[in-house]
Amino acid sequence: MMLTAENLVKTFPGVRALDGATLRLASGSVHALLGENGAGKSTLVKILTGVYRPDGGRILLDDTELRLSGPLDAQRAGIGVVHQERNLIPAFSVAENIVLHHLPRRAGLVDRARMRTEARRCLDLLDLDLDPDRPVADLSVAQAQLVEIAKALSVDSRVLLLDEPTASLTGDEADRLYTIVRKLRDSGHAVVLVSHKLEEVFAVADTVTVLRDGRSVAEAEPLADHTQDQVVDLMVGRAYASVRLAERHVDPATEPALRLRDLSTARGHRDISLQVRPGEILGLYGLVGAGRSELAKALLGLDRITGGTVEVRGRPVRIRDVGEALRRYRIGYVPENRKEEGLFLEQPITRNIGVTVWRRLARAGLVTERAERRLVAEYTDRLGIRAASPRQLAGQLSGGNQQKVSLAKWLAARCEILIVDEPTVGIDVRTKAAFHQLIAELAESGLALLLISSDLPEIVTLADRIAVLNDFTLRGELTNDHDYGRMSQAIIRLIHAGPDGAGEERAA
Repeated sequence: MMLTAENLVKTFPGVRALDGATLRLASGSVHALLGENGAGKSTLVKILTGVYRPDGGRILLDDTELRLSGPLDAQRAGIGVVHQERNLIPAFSVAENIVLHHLPRRAGLVDRARMRTEARRCLDLLDLDLDPDRPVADLSVAQAQLVEIAKALSVDSRVLLLDEPTASLTGDEADRLYTIVRKLRDSGHAVVLVSHKLEEVFAVADTVTVLRDGRSVAEAEPLADHTQDQVVDLMVGRAYASVRLAERHVDPATEPALRLRDLSTARGHRDISLQVRPGEILGLYGLVGAGRSELAKALLGLDRITGGTVEVRGRPVRIRDVGEALRRYRIGYVPENRKEEGLFLEQPITRNIGVTVWRRLARAGLVTERAERRLVAEYTDRLGIRAASPRQLAGQLSGGNQQKVSLAKWLAARCEILIVDEPTVGIDVRTKAAFHQLIAELAESGLALLLISSDLPEIVTLADRIAVLNDFTLRGELTNDHDYGRMSQAIIRLIHAGPDGAGEERAA
């Protein structure tokens, strides 16, 4: 089987997302689709899955042209996709989610015995031992990701598109996923891997296509013929230099901007004590499910605090919601899930950035579009947001530009404390380096930053100190000397140490 997307063109208002891109896939291979944010990867995937229709070019399956009028047409042609944002229904069972688009029926009713049998068949293909009747809401992130793949296989997908499949997975979970990807390849599937994690791409992919500015600059080339640096060069159009961050000095005598004393929450945190000073970056690291994001939400009134105290600039506070956190205490929050929690996707960039400062922009109780545009122009330039116009919908932006908009609204609000959760998930190497530079500059300007990240190199690059959480418990805190080998080993030791070992590691 050979699938070819040939000379695809797709134009949106003011933006040419694809400009003659080509992708060639063969059975029994893992093919990496790479490029910076905004290079056209997501648009290409949406054309292959019937979400968008191309303005030019064609799709061929075994030399027969496909005309896809919607996602169901793509499924019938054997093209499945697992998106970065999961599309499972939490209240439904594993089996119901897997066969949702082709429910087996008998006498007009859903045949639940056949539904379970079909779900079990797909789960067995992935060596996934899950009860088909288990609610998806009870699954781990990794299990839910594998159920998404089982769902795609249930419609006999010969081509499987994986969009950032390990973005929310730990290293061990990612390894398991890629073992399954190799198994699918060996059984004759064509697997397309869209990822910004080049080390994973090189570990699993056979061939590579690189997009830049909507064009293919490498087409189905053997990945073994390239180094990571060469691939990055293809992506960005010139040799890439890792960002070098200036050293910062934070006076330990400075009063903390934010301090937690023996904090406990309804989610299960116990006796969490940590602090971050103005001009400092405190990294919060732990495996997926360690309780990092839940801790941040408790600080903002989104989850209940059951014990201990939160202090802002030396005064105990009780924050009821995100609005109060911003207005009274100058605390901003860039959430991990930018699409669901960080942005209004169906609203323009102007509205998304201006929402935190409408009171400041208002004249006689009204916020004019002109005032919003002036504000947006400042942050579009400062953060390098690439958009057709300030009126472009946030949902039409690339992932990196969406993240910049999510950050811009809090900078516009002149926050003094900023919680940033997984700032570079799904972002390309150059944009990631720019984000690292920006976060460092924000600290240099005096912001107190709490940085939550599952990316260990990112934490070691940026943080002044690193607090390690596991099982909703603070296992220890380390002063960062930015020696990646030494710091990563110390962090891993803390993760796997029991609570009784935290004090010893902290003192070390």
